[in-house]
Amino acid sequence: MQQDFYIKDWVKIKNGKISNSKNEIYNPSEKNLDIFLKSVYDFLELNYPKFHKMDGLSKLGILGTEILFRENSFSTDTALILSNNVSSLETDRQFQESTKTFASPALFVYTLPNIVLGEISIKFKLQSENAFFIAESFNAELLKNYTESLLTSGKSSEVLCGWLNLQNGEYDVFLCLISPEINISFSEESLKNLYFAEND
Repeated sequence: MQQDFYIKDWVKIKNGKISNSKNEIYNPSEKNLDIFLKSVYDFLELNYPKFHKMDGLSKLGILGTEILFRENSFSTDTALILSNNVSSLETDRQFQESTKTFASPALFVYTLPNIVLGEISIKFKLQSENAFFIAESFNAELLKNYTESLLTSGKSSEVLCGWLNLQNGEYDVFLCLISPEINISFSEESLKNLYFAEND
């Protein structure tokens, strides 16, 4: 028998504001990425010094996951399936720039997009499947198919999936927690509706 899965909750971080399935959480309307990320860290009262050493993509991933996991129970086998269309290009450029004087090892560490998966796993003590896909645009079919394969195979009891993009200081984060708990039906259509409704 086909098991049904649901969008337990979602979070959106874009244009200086953060919202989830219930309401708008935070809206400082701050345009500068670094100032915005620091203000969200303070707003959430995080106490995680390692955060300040991370690149922008990892910071966005940590903040989005923190908001979802604070509101919802999660297990150590919660899988991570993320995607974007520029990989770690923002950090790659910064690293390239640093090589003109001194190649920064701290930046080099973040020149792979899947590093954000490791940072999330460390912060939340996850021991789970994870993958980072590069797609031209938000690909609901890819996220749905991969997420469902992990859930139906029993490899994960829940999956955090979504879009995590950062380019030229512009960020677009849409993360969903998918589980068997009844809530919003998990489908390509519902993923697209949530993503694009929040992006209008």
